[in-house]
Amino acid sequence: MSNLEVGIVGLPNVGKSTLFNAITKAGAEAANYPFCTIEPNVGVVAVPDNRLDVLTKLYNSKKTTPASVRFVDIAGLVKGASKGEGLGNKFLEHIRQVDAIAHVVRCFDDENITHVDDTIDPLRDIDTIQTELCLADLDVVEKRLAKVAKLLKSGSKDAKIESAILERIRNSLDNAKPARTLDLTEDELTAIRDANLLTLKPTLYIANVAEDDLTADNAHVKKVRELAAREGAQVVVICAKVEEEIAELDADEAKEFLADLGLDASGLDRLIHAAFDLLGLMTFLTAGPDECRAWTIAKGTPAVKAAGKIHSDIERGFIRAEIVNYDDLIALGSMTVARDKGLVRLEGKDYIMQDGDVTYFRFNV
Repeated sequence: MSNLEVGIVGLPNVGKSTLFNAITKAGAEAANYPFCTIEPNVGVVAVPDNRLDVLTKLYNSKKTTPASVRFVDIAGLVKGASKGEGLGNKFLEHIRQVDAIAHVVRCFDDENITHVDDTIDPLRDIDTIQTELCLADLDVVEKRLAKVAKLLKSGSKDAKIESAILERIRNSLDNAKPARTLDLTEDELTAIRDANLLTLKPTLYIANVAEDDLTADNAHVKKVRELAAREGAQVVVICAKVEEEIAELDADEAKEFLADLGLDASGLDRLIHAAFDLLGLMTFLTAGPDECRAWTIAKGTPAVKAAGKIHSDIERGFIRAEIVNYDDLIALGSMTVARDKGLVRLEGKDYIMQDGDVTYFRFNV
């Protein structure tokens, strides 16, 4: 998997742009992964991982490369987007290209910041965007059902299976329920994967609150959490204004600022980790004098496929993986001592990688 890509969506004046500005500033000031403008509305930020800093010091590495996340500021949604209103078509196409959706919902009252619908109602706002995504998917599903119907006449078993799945999805969308709430099996998802449905995208909600509400849920956030629980979705509570302030601080100042707020991590850090969890991702580590690096893989990835993440030649010529638990390595102070203590394991192709495995792959060229 290349960089995880998360699309930030939300109605006007919910704090989406403020959050994205904070993200891009944070990326610009990340010590080891400078912000990179891919295009005007895309930013890349490092995945926070203290283990890399410790390994860099241990190995006196020349370079440190964290895993990264691409955030895409998706703009242009208005009611009727599914029918091409406003920048609807562009908005929907951007969503199709991301791995996950971070839906920013306004959960703060501020008479100086108007809302497009005049009042603060996070459930209505969520419904506005969700309805447009459902309508867009419904159009895709109905067109696909029409094609599958022709194949059914020839007695195709695959068409029969796909038709049944699409009918379930259509019924869900007709009731304004995202396809992701159906708990489709892996086989069912595979059968319709190329339809690239918007409402199948893993989604988390970002409840944007006032600074005073960061440590205790207000009434708006409680409503969002209840909705998310019904969908099996996650909620990350942030204050976009606070995130902008944090992005301007150095690491020590940011830590002190967060402590004063009663927080142990920034909203951006929590958002990144929530996105990783949402997509079932993790990292393994490689370390040495030249570079310490975090590599993003899916949970359940075997060693040979993890090797391919580094280079296809390593996957093809895989012999074995030498792996030590991160905590053991740090406690003992070196790979040599860990090996002497019998804590460096030799694993084969089928070993399932664990988060934080410090790994060296041996391979034939």
